[in-house]
Amino acid sequence: MDHTPVGRFLEISVHAPDVRASLAFYESLGFEQAKVGEAWAYPYAVITDGRLFLGLHGEPIRSPALTFVLPHLRRAMEELEASGIAFDEQQLGDDVFNQATFTDPTGHCVRLLEARTFSPPHIEIPAGTTCGYFLEYGIPTRDTAPVRAFWESLGFVGMDEHSDPFPRLEMTSDHLDLGLYRSRAFRQPVLTFEAEDMRERLARVKERGHALSDEMPDTLDDTINAVLVAPEGTRLLLLHATE
Repeated sequence: MDHTPVGRFLEISVHAPDVRASLAFYESLGFEQAKVGEAWAYPYAVITDGRLFLGLHGEPIRSPALTFVLPHLRRAMEELEASGIAFDEQQLGDDVFNQATFTDPTGHCVRLLEARTFSPPHIEIPAGTTCGYFLEYGIPTRDTAPVRAFWESLGFVGMDEHSDPFPRLEMTSDHLDLGLYRSRAFRQPVLTFEAEDMRERLARVKERGHALSDEMPDTLDDTINAVLVAPEGTRLLLLHATE
């Protein structure tokens, strides 16, 4: 599934006004830094557990964005436009780093780059972060049908919807899984992790001085599930694994 219409997944890109503070937060949870290139003229870092790749951008960008690498971007954009993709921003030329963006039915930004911006480190999976196993990137939506159709057209595979512990539909791919979350409790996308020993992990998170939030559905027991908010505002949903 590497050769999807939008290329290969690179990172979840977020605006981090204080990149150092965000790095310290994620490293305190066991994430590692990747070696970044010189594509951006502003502070930029990438943290990873070997499965999740989160790009921390020091300058304002459309955030968050699902970022993919698509070589020969200008030619590929013509094919995507012919398939119905409407690009809303683009920076193209021989003397610039080519990139373009469009949005999914929820309004979430998708960004395409002509080349990679970092080199992923070799990490044994699953990595031992305090958060547990990175399950998926959760996108809130009231109506999953058009969102599912959109992402299936881009190479993702939709699974059956689950109602426990909240209405959720998984969209799988080789390098990133999406979760379509049909719950009023989620106001913005979340990085979703799970672990069978989440109670103990939450205790370690608090020992490291991080506050936990209950910004999640009432069906989730807040003694074994929680939301952790990163300095740049990214929400991490920490779920107790039931199986």
